[in-house]
This record gives sequence, C-alpha cells and structure tokens, in this order.
Amino acid sequence: MTHSDDVRKFLTSRRARITPEEAGLPAYGGNRRVAGLRREEVAMLAGMSIDYYIRLERGNLSGASDSVLEALARALQLDDAETAHLFDLARASAAAPRVRRKRSPQTVRPSVQRILDAITTAPAWVRNDRGDVLASNELGRALYQDMMAEEVTPPNSARFTFLNPKARTFFRDWERSADDIVAVLRSTAGKNPYDKDLTDLIGELSTRSEEFRTRWAKHDVKYHRTGRKRLHHSAVGDLDLTYEALELPADPGLRINVYTAEPATPSEDALKVLASWAATQRSLAGPAEAGQEARSTRERHSR
Repeated sequence: MTHSDDVRKFLTSRRARITPEEAGLPAYGGNRRVAGLRREEVAMLAGMSIDYYIRLERGNLSGASDSVLEALARALQLDDAETAHLFDLARASAAAPRVRRKRSPQTVRPSVQRILDAITTAPAWVRNDRGDVLASNELGRALYQDMMAEEVTPPNSARFTFLNPKARTFFRDWERSADDIVAVLRSTAGKNPYDKDLTDLIGELSTRSEEFRTRWAKHDVKYHRTGRKRLHHSAVGDLDLTYEALELPADPGLRINVYTAEPATPSEDALKVLASWAATQRSLAGPAEAGQEARSTRERHSR
C-alpha cells in the first residue's frame, strides 16, 4: 500500500464515522449513498473548495499548510492523536520517498539500564516505537515472562500479542490490548513510513494474523502514554495495573514503561509475590546462567 493510499483511507474512514447531525448539518433527503459526511460537506466545514478537498482525500497532502490541516482536523472532529497523525502524513507526503529516517534504536545506554535496575518494586522496561522491548528490570522480565522467552530478539509486544497464543490468557482484555497496539503502530507508521524494520513487522503481522489485518485496515491511531492493564500471570494470578510511558529525550523513539498497583490492593500484594517469585527463579538459575546473562548484557551495550 502506498503513502497516498494511507492518506486516502485515513481521511475517508474519519469522514465515514461522522453523521451530519454530529457535525451540526441538516440531513437533506432520505437516501444518502455514503456513510457519514459527504466530501462537499467536509469541504464546507473546513472552509475549502470541494476540488481542493478531493485532492487532499486522494492522498495529496503535500503543500497543505498548517491552517488547512487544522481546519480539516476540526471538520473531521479528530482527537489529539488523530490530528498529530494527519500532520505526520502531510510531512511524509512532502518528503521524497528516497529519504530514509533513522531506524528506531535497538540498544539502551548503560545508565538507562541502571535506572531500570534501581526500580525494584514495579515492573519496568524500555521499548522503541515499533514495540521492541530493548531492556527491562527483573520484575519486568518476570511479568512478561512468556514474551521475554520468545526466540525472536528483541521481543516485540505486537508480535507477542497477535502470534503467541499465550497472549490471549495473559491479557485479560485481549481485544482492547490488540486494538491499542495496532493503533500505536499506525501512529508510528505515520511518523516514519520509510522505516524498513517497521514495514517488515507490519508485513509479517498482516500475513500471519487476520486479527491484525482487520484492525490495521481501520486506520485508528492513539497515544500510548498512560492507562490501565488487566493481566493474568501464571504464577501470581490476576493483576490490575496502571502504566506510565515516560519518553527519554536523549534517546528519541525510546520510552520507559512502568507498571504500578494501587496501594493496599490485591494487585499490590500480587506484585510483591511476583518479586519473590522472580528472586527464587534467579537463585534457581544458578551462577552459570547469571554469568551468561551478564555477558549478553555487555554485548548488547557494546554494539
């Protein structure tokens, strides 16, 4: 699918979800051939000619000014994430296809790993824009033990969600988790459409998962900054956790995710049990495996 196709399908999908009544327009006639708003209605709401809007909806956002994009966002009632996505699509339209943006980082600095290791009562890890988990603390590895055990390196949250059957049990609200991860990937693709690692991942998931393919076609986008996760861990049972995604300004594209539980709740108790379980697993692993893990960590940092 070309970039113009992405623009066209994003705009048509947003237009289709708004009724004339929601847009404050009179609905003339009983037989409307399109779901949602007509093109001429969007053009009128955005204060532009129908010909110009048709050009935009056909995928040609190059040259569109910020004021035009803002008017279009208001007309289509886009939220903050969708508005940012529209601007990202416009920037990508103006860039030459031969220009390749930087790949998402694949390693973390030693100081970032030390920050993770200093967090001892909450699961924490670092991921890049496409959902690769690049580093974690002990509790993070314990919480996502099935994803961390996958053979593909680095582990990837989207691949785990759609291709590992264990994800259906781990995420107690799997449908919502699946919606969220696809919406985040769609936002990332808008910002960096020429990232080969990202396009390869999307191609793999589209080929191997009907669930992913269906969601990808919806063109939904969202921010992944804070929220709740309802999880089920095989060793400690159900957990209801709050997550915060903290950007690393010195490492564009990387975020630290930290999960916490409300005080004096069963989930807080479960996290404490998980920490004890993780410590037990570490002691059972023995010094040989601990040494191998240390060597692997040094190798990752030296790349």
